[in-house]
Amino acid sequence: MHLVLSGYYGFDNIGDEAILYSIIESLRRLDSDIQLTVLSNNPEYTRKTYNVDAVNRWNWKEIHTALKSADGLISGGGSLLQDATSMKSIPYYTGIMQTAMMLKLPVFIYAQGIGPIHKSLSRVFVRSTLNKAAGITVRDKGSKRLLQEIGVKKDIHIVPDPVLCLDGSVFTNDWLKKQDLSGLIITVSLRDWISKYNFKTLIAEALDKIAEQGNSIVFVPMHDEQDVKTSESVAALMKEKSIVAPGDLSMGEKISIIGESDLLIGMRLHALIFSAITATPFVALSYDPKVDSFASIVDQPIAGHVSKPGWNADTLTDLVFSLIADLENQSAMLSEKIKPLKAEAIETARLALDVFKG
Repeated sequence: MHLVLSGYYGFDNIGDEAILYSIIESLRRLDSDIQLTVLSNNPEYTRKTYNVDAVNRWNWKEIHTALKSADGLISGGGSLLQDATSMKSIPYYTGIMQTAMMLKLPVFIYAQGIGPIHKSLSRVFVRSTLNKAAGITVRDKGSKRLLQEIGVKKDIHIVPDPVLCLDGSVFTNDWLKKQDLSGLIITVSLRDWISKYNFKTLIAEALDKIAEQGNSIVFVPMHDEQDVKTSESVAALMKEKSIVAPGDLSMGEKISIIGESDLLIGMRLHALIFSAITATPFVALSYDPKVDSFASIVDQPIAGHVSKPGWNADTLTDLVFSLIADLENQSAMLSEKIKPLKAEAIETARLALDVFKG
């Protein structure tokens, strides 16, 4: 069987690369002979990293050729069908799906987080395309509800994020051991976000209070240069010492760093998921409903929304110290929370293969 995978791949975003890695591993676990072609922004990197075929996601001739020889298209996972960060995302990803459908290929929506979808034309694209999909799986109730609201009539299954199937304990790193750290290790995963609320200053104030107690602050950028800049800007606002991990560390190394830390403060969804699969308690900072949804699923606290008032440095600090006071129990409870999600995550790949096998 030959499948084409479409997503936000090859952009140095560790979260999306973890999604790709997880989908590939899940499919290969169920079908060791499967042939996979990934639509990538960096085909050479994708080929070498995942041992797959890869074509340029912007070259429609290469995409068409790959689809012509395929048995189906997987779209996802991640937040592909949304128009909050770009108006081009929905036309691009639905265009890939429509091309596959014109070639009579089944299309499977793989654990996507849908929305927000603000524009009426975006809703038309999503509705008309997904109503022709062979299978639809989404990663939260909000995504299912949104698809139903815009008129998608197909069955929609809620499944865990693909990354939850990974065993976080198998990954290692050498970088953290070389750092001069003391006390508890608090990892921090931030992203830039347009906000009238000065959330970076509040985070820096909270991190200072945590560091004053003899703990180490380690920023873990998930999207290479973008998150490195954000991390460095918050570190510069701090009075206490902190460290920013290199942005180009591998997915496995970043999972390992978070896993070896005692607690994570995170905005990035997949930093929170890395925290969960390594049983590392976390405090979330929301910028998107997907963050709130995942924190709720695994019963971890949310300090506040970076674009809204109602929280401050003390709010964040108090939540961190409350978890620190009960780390062993918190870690054990988190581990129990994700056990069923790990088992369910592999089943999404089985659903996909069943669709393509007809």
